[in-house]
Amino acid sequence: MTAPETPLLRVVRGNPDDAELAALTAVVAAAAGARAPQPAPKRDSWWADKASLVRAPLAPGEGAWRASALPR
Repeated sequence: MTAPETPLLRVVRGNPDDAELAALTAVVAAAAGARAPQPAPKRDSWWADKASLVRAPLAPGEGAWRASALPR
């Protein structure tokens, strides 16, 4: 014996026509699909990662030229 199916949407107030009910169903389905978690992209190699080539912006001031060559 299977459990009776419950409806996914239920109109509590009002009397929507077919077009309004279809629009509501589309909006709810789009909102539910937008929250689906996306898997993180797989890293190929730490050696090939280009993020290490991106440097911080230069900060002007006293000793800035010296600090620009120092590793962070």
